[in-house]
Amino acid sequence: MERSDGKDGDVPNAVMFDLDGTLTDTEGVWDEVRRRLAAEAGLEWREEYSRVMMGMSTPEWSRYLVEEVGLPVVPEEAARMTVQGMVDHYLSGAQPMPGAADAVRRMASRYPVAIVSSSPALLIETAAQVLDIGDALAAIVSTEECDRGKPAPDGYLLACTRLGVRPGDAVAVEDSQAGITSALNAGLTVVACPSTFRRPPESILERTTVVGSLDELTLELVEGLS
Repeated sequence: MERSDGKDGDVPNAVMFDLDGTLTDTEGVWDEVRRRLAAEAGLEWREEYSRVMMGMSTPEWSRYLVEEVGLPVVPEEAARMTVQGMVDHYLSGAQPMPGAADAVRRMASRYPVAIVSSSPALLIETAAQVLDIGDALAAIVSTEECDRGKPAPDGYLLACTRLGVRPGDAVAVEDSQAGITSALNAGLTVVACPSTFRRPPESILERTTVVGSLDELTLELVEGLS
């Protein structure tokens, strides 16, 4: 199967996981929280809003909620309300994706592992606690720390810097079009576990190695991505 171009060498030397939709079944929850905020403000929700905000960093989507959706608050308040809704969801029992924690620990038995997510660091840390994988992580990166969120490559490039690996020597595990594109743009090899919330187009998936679940993310599969 065709894989991403621009690799610097053989892979892998590190494995990086997305969070929402990859490790936790929360991609749709973000949408629900934002839709609820819009409804409470008496605003119509357009389907394009859901698509456009997938992968955006917190500063990006909070501005979008105010400037495009029309929430009658400042972006900082839109972010606070949305993130609080997500924290409440995590603490009430966010559902992990099948095989998520085992996949992280399996990869961490051989490679440094990072989470690279559009979620704020608070939510990444909360998810790691809920999944009991904190001790398996060598780094976490929130695109809040970057100038641009996914599909820009910034988050993955920062994670490579923190782990001390070249992008072409790292593997990303992603579920969404924005996330896959981000990793490809950074020069990583991508394993896709496609989202059931919004499945990426085949033109994107054909540039990855596709698995049906994280149970299929084995050391043997990753070792073969060279």
